[in-house]
Amino acid sequence: MIEAVSCGGVVIFRGKILVLYKHFYNKYEGWVLPKGTMEEGESRVDTALREVYEESGVEASIMKYIGKSQYTFTVPEDTVSKEVHWYLMIADSYYSKPQKEEYFTDSGYYKYHEAYHLLKFPNEKQILEQAYNSYLELKKENMWFKSNQ
Repeated sequence: MIEAVSCGGVVIFRGKILVLYKHFYNKYEGWVLPKGTMEEGESRVDTALREVYEESGVEASIMKYIGKSQYTFTVPEDTVSKEVHWYLMIADSYYSKPQKEEYFTDSGYYKYHEAYHLLKFPNEKQILEQAYNSYLELKKENMWFKSNQ
């Protein structure tokens, strides 16, 4: 078994959630949250921010750690056990540009219920639900804003 670690983000701007559409030669098709594999020597936070930027062109700031999801999938040589660490992030605009090299063909910000129903994977729907509840809590406490770091 191959073990892999990825990090990603639930990116929100003005209450809407960033999702990406991936289309890979009719083998893989669906809406997902931005995430990707950690590089050697990279922190989870740095990976999450880098992957969000690479896959969507969005510069975001991390608000809080949400949690992790785990799943397995099969590749020709082996089975991969993947652990994904998720962060709640804030963007500063609706701008996004899907990364064509990674087979992302569309991206955009959607209302919570739209994003929830668009997402392909149940574990990403669960992470979205947790992140959105955290977002609502931060907003209620007047703590949802982009800091000047």
